[in-house]
Amino acid sequence: MLLVEDDDLMRRSFAVALERYGYELRVAADGLTGLELFREESFDLLILDVMLPGLDGIGLCRRVRETSLVPVLMMSARGDGLDVVAGLEAGADDYVVKPVDTYVLVARIRSLLRRATYAPAPVAEPAADDVQPPSGEGLLVFGDLAIDTGGLEVSVSGSPVALTPTELKLLLEFAAHPGIVLERHTLLRNVWEYGWDGDSRVVDLCVQRLRKKLGRDRIETVRGFGYKLRR
Repeated sequence: MLLVEDDDLMRRSFAVALERYGYELRVAADGLTGLELFREESFDLLILDVMLPGLDGIGLCRRVRETSLVPVLMMSARGDGLDVVAGLEAGADDYVVKPVDTYVLVARIRSLLRRATYAPAPVAEPAADDVQPPSGEGLLVFGDLAIDTGGLEVSVSGSPVALTPTELKLLLEFAAHPGIVLERHTLLRNVWEYGWDGDSRVVDLCVQRLRKKLGRDRIETVRGFGYKLRR
């Protein structure tokens, strides 16, 4: 696990707390060092502060998403909603607001690591002649969208689509209830494992990212209620 936090006291406090829970942790005090560590080593999760010297957490998250689907947890200063939205739009899977209780941080980490089991390793883009539609047991098809629930592979018109663990779990939740409106709080509970006090912005922005990858009309907004996957 990689923690990138510029506040020395907070970085040490998080490191001690997480190591007590058995997590192996590497730390960095700025975004450029964090990016260098990410490129040199393999991590199962990244925790990024938004405000970092050199390269901020949002920019670092964007750089990470260029090559990796690793779960990303952003940390934002209290009340700074713009940072939260920007971090999620950059590809973060979740966020916490500082100061954050250790129990809350560990719960979010555990949830992200569980979600990570939904995502296969990214694959290279195939040549056009090599594109094959997925097949086999557990195949769900919605128009040109195909979801192989066994192999955890998603394709549109036969071309593979790389999804982050959270995006994949959200899509699987929609696919399990095609044509049925799912409320944001239901999605927060089933995908993010939040209670009723969860921030629905994480749902809205993750849906936006899915639409960019799968097609704008794939997931329909039902105003005042939530979203549904079109059959």
